[in-house]
Amino acid sequence: MKILDLRSDTVTHPTAAMRTAMAEAIVGDDVYGDDPTVIALETAAAERLGKEAALFVPTGTFGNQLAILSYCQPGDEVIVGDDSHIVWHEVGGAALISGVQLRTIDSDLGTMNAEKIRKKIRHGVDIHEPKTALICVENAHSNGRVIALETMQQIWQVAQAEGVPVHLDGARVFNAASALQVDVKAITQYCDSVMCCLSKGLAAPVGSILAGSHALIAKARKKRKLLGGGMRQVGVLAAPGLLALNEMTARLADDHRHAKLLAAQLAKIDGIVIDLDSVQINMVWFNFSREIDVDKLMQSLANANIKANPPEHGAMRLVTHWQIEEADLARVSQAIEAGIAR
Repeated sequence: MKILDLRSDTVTHPTAAMRTAMAEAIVGDDVYGDDPTVIALETAAAERLGKEAALFVPTGTFGNQLAILSYCQPGDEVIVGDDSHIVWHEVGGAALISGVQLRTIDSDLGTMNAEKIRKKIRHGVDIHEPKTALICVENAHSNGRVIALETMQQIWQVAQAEGVPVHLDGARVFNAASALQVDVKAITQYCDSVMCCLSKGLAAPVGSILAGSHALIAKARKKRKLLGGGMRQVGVLAAPGLLALNEMTARLADDHRHAKLLAAQLAKIDGIVIDLDSVQINMVWFNFSREIDVDKLMQSLANANIKANPPEHGAMRLVTHWQIEEADLARVSQAIEAGIAR
């Protein structure tokens, strides 16, 4: 029986075409700057994301932290949503790596208010205050919601007026673009830099992109080396990244459709509460209306050859990707129904 892994879209395996591309990749030494496949990926990524230059990095967290390190000086502060990935899931890296403090602001399910950001900005004129060196936004948010273009624009306008750069944690920015039915540049026009993951729903085995101005990427390239991210014959990883960027971005709508179909099936199950409007990309979040036996639920899923993370604080997440087909969804919902049956 086929294993269905819905723990995340980070679990995706490279496609057959990606494996072939890896085997056939023309390589050089990227630290010397002469790996042609990496150069091709970075050039294509910069164009797709609407930025002057791009840099291939090992992971999304690496890309976000590299951006912070490249913009900030020790003692600066970064304004970021209190429910953001940078705050919750990047191991306090901003403090350790860059020596900056994160100044969080209330976020409404991933959406920050531009006027609240304006009131938080400090320019370091007072000797007691740090300087706000960066604003970080996230789209699509790690809660699966897409941030409206109007919100992105409002934050950008505040940042421009205050002279503070904006970095976009765009780990799933192509999902956001697909959900909004816009070109990704419609989103990235409202940021100075963007990090996007190639290794999530885009199925590359490794890697993310940091894109921005020539000056930022030149600085980031040196700091990438400092952090141990200077890789050598990395064209073998850039090759599937090109396929992720050029081909896999075009099929994300399928993952979103499957997530909505799965959510609709789960909504019919006694004991499950789900906001169907919250299913905007490839993530299905739901709660339980009564106490359940988590061990029983997880065993039911395991018996059906389904991998999923257990509920946390009463909420559970399932994530679709290219290896989850429409025909697989019924097996998932049936296993969950059996696992929470009274």
